Amino acid sequence: MIAIWALVCYMAAIIVWNAVLKRNIGEALLVGFLVTGLFAGGDIGHVMWGGFAEAMQEVTFAALAFVFMSYLLSRTPVLDQLLNILNSLLGRLRGGPVYTSTVAAGIFGAIAHVGAAVTAAVGSVTIPWMKRSKVSGELAATVAAGGAGMGVTFPFSSTMFILMGSAGVAALVSQDDIVLPLFMGGLWCLGYRLLAAFWMVRRHKIQPMDRADLLPLRVSLGAGWTSLFLFVGMVVPLLLTRGPTGGELGRYVGTKMSDAISLITWIPVLLIGIVLFLGRRQLPRAARGWWHLLEGAAPQFGVIGVTIVAAFSASNVLGELGLPQQLTDVLTQLHAPKWAMTLIVGVIVVAVAIPLTASATMAAIGPVAVSSLAEAGVPAATACVAVLIFASTEGASPPSGAPIYVASGIAGVNPARTFAPLVGYYCLPILLIGAAVATGALPV
Repeated sequence: MIAIWALVCYMAAIIVWNAVLKRNIGEALLVGFLVTGLFAGGDIGHVMWGGFAEAMQEVTFAALAFVFMSYLLSRTPVLDQLLNILNSLLGRLRGGPVYTSTVAAGIFGAIAHVGAAVTAAVGSVTIPWMKRSKVSGELAATVAAGGAGMGVTFPFSSTMFILMGSAGVAALVSQDDIVLPLFMGGLWCLGYRLLAAFWMVRRHKIQPMDRADLLPLRVSLGAGWTSLFLFVGMVVPLLLTRGPTGGELGRYVGTKMSDAISLITWIPVLLIGIVLFLGRRQLPRAARGWWHLLEGAAPQFGVIGVTIVAAFSASNVLGELGLPQQLTDVLTQLHAPKWAMTLIVGVIVVAVAIPLTASATMAAIGPVAVSSLAEAGVPAATACVAVLIFASTEGASPPSGAPIYVASGIAGVNPARTFAPLVGYYCLPILLIGAAVATGALPV
């Protein structure tokens, strides 16, 4: 049970350091990383170095790349032109940017399925738009990160295939049997997020854009139509890796395109290139000017960079200590009524999804979670949907969810300021939605 205790101490250390001692979240996560390392005993050096080295992954690069892209956008008129177009279309609606961010995350999530990529692609446009509509940076980041999990709750994500590919689950239900139920589960989650958006708009008194700031659509399009090329950076990788075009290209080159082209790597790279091209007249032309530009970007990488690396490093250490297997052992020993088992399984899956990704969570305890629910009387297909909904909280589960830091980096806010609203608006309600699906209260 050492890894479970390490997880408890990790969370406690972060809360004490950040909430009680009022230190920044970067420091808190570094302390949490050190605390988890102590549980490795005499192997502490090897385990901690391995966790740190493994944290140097593409999602870390993507998060920092989107921070840089956001900074570049602030130095050019490209984003303002795009926001003017969006404002012309939806600015008259109360809370229009909040609803748009939520729906866009659902649509993009159903296509891309990668939580951090969903937040980055959608948030890079909607977060600045929300802020321009006088939504606080913390709330804008919360909405963007809260939509990340919809990539898991719609069919054909890698997380779904990992779960369905296990022998234990395959013996209970086929992939075809869960496609429609999972789609319905995704719609329940999207519907809840729209209700949450409605509540946030009313609670925070988010108003429509001032009519004086709204341009007629023909004017905003005429002045800024080139800014729509930002969407090319999102659409091109999708066309190359998904759907008919991705399939044809894969057959032509002899490999699966989604394996050859990483969305989370190439979307920020393409977006940075597009911003550099569209904003070239406002960007420096001499080396000295570029040095000053990069110098101005440096502070934005401080806390965000440390936070991301420390969070991922601690996650890797917990995995090395055996957290997935120990939680699996706990689940197999439980015997409880359906409603109680549903909540127990949900809490455990959500807890595992805090330090791990949804895919890693499914690989670790997904099969035993489905089996536990099935033994408690939940239909196998419904159990799969419920477990995937539980795991989808990984994007909104502080303090380790990558989408949190992607959204906070774009919004330029302290990630810790989003923790409480993410738990209240997204993490706990999605847990309850998964439980309602498992018990039949929400049909799928």
